[in-house]
Amino acid sequence: MELFTPELGLVFWMFVVFAILFAILAKFAWPFIIRSIDERAAFIDRGVEYAEEAKNRLDKAEEEAHALLVEAQKQQLDILREAAQLKSQIIEEARKAAGVEAKKVMDAAAVSIEQARKESELQFRTEVSTFALQIAEKMMRKELSSDKAQAEMIDKLLNDIENKN
Repeated sequence: MELFTPELGLVFWMFVVFAILFAILAKFAWPFIIRSIDERAAFIDRGVEYAEEAKNRLDKAEEEAHALLVEAQKQQLDILREAAQLKSQIIEEARKAAGVEAKKVMDAAAVSIEQARKESELQFRTEVSTFALQIAEKMMRKELSSDKAQAEMIDKLLNDIENKN
C-alpha cells in the first residue's frame, strides 16, 4: 500500500514542481493560449457574421430573382396580349383591304360588263340596221322599179309629212 500513500517529502517536491510549472505556464503559455483562444473566437465570430451576411445576401438575391421572374412573366403576358391584338388588327386590316379590293374588282367587272353590253348592243343595232337597210333596199328596188310606183311613193311620203305638221 505504499504506492497509495506518498511520503511527505515526495508530496513537498511534487508541490514545488507543480508551483514552478504553474508559474512558468502562467507567465508564458497561458497568455499565448488565451490569446490563441481569443483569436480563434474572434475568427469564429467573423465567420458567423460573414455567414449571416452571406445568408442575408442570398435571401435578398432570391427575393430579387423572384421579383425579376414575376416581372418577366408580366412582360411576357403583355407581349402576348400585344401580339394577339396586333394579329387581330392585321387580320382585320387584311379583311378590309380584301373587301376594298374585291369591291374594286367587282366595280371594274360591272363597268367592263356594262361596256361590253353597250358595245354588243351597238353592234347588234348596227347589224340590225344594216339588215333592215338591205331588206328595205331590196324591197324598194322591187317596188320602185317603175316610174309610176316612184311617184306614188313620193306622194304618200309628202302626205304623211303634211299630216304630222
